[in-house]
Amino acid sequence: LGNSLEVVASRKVKLVADVLLDEAEKNSYDLIVLPGGLGGAEAFASSEKLVNMLKKQAESNKPYGAICASPALVFEPHGLLKGKKATAFPAMCSKLTDQSHIEHRVLVDGNLITSRGPGTSLEFALAIVEKFYGREKGLQLSKATLV
Repeated sequence: LGNSLEVVASRKVKLVADVLLDEAEKNSYDLIVLPGGLGGAEAFASSEKLVNMLKKQAESNKPYGAICASPALVFEPHGLLKGKKATAFPAMCSKLTDQSHIEHRVLVDGNLITSRGPGTSLEFALAIVEKFYGREKGLQLSKATLV
């Protein structure tokens, strides 16, 4: 979110982005997905550029998603869950206005895809595959990866 392509995640995993956010915000995307982790979610929530990209994505009726803390800490306070069902990491669910669906491991509501955390990440990925390629392709991939 800063001026470096390299990002160090919460578990000290180093990731290298293709472009800086300044460049990324000039483009449109088929999908924007936020990973979890408390520190990352807090940083995402405070990034006006990223929040604007997410709002544009939602307003364009294009898929967007998040896992773990990000639905509660990024989407909820910025109105990206308004009128939507969502789930999040159990310790973060109290921050969701609508808590009626928080027990779902993965939840797809229109173009919004949310999931609970590390233990649901494969199901989350499969839900994304299904969103773009259909249920049959998702089932094939699930079977091939022993999920």
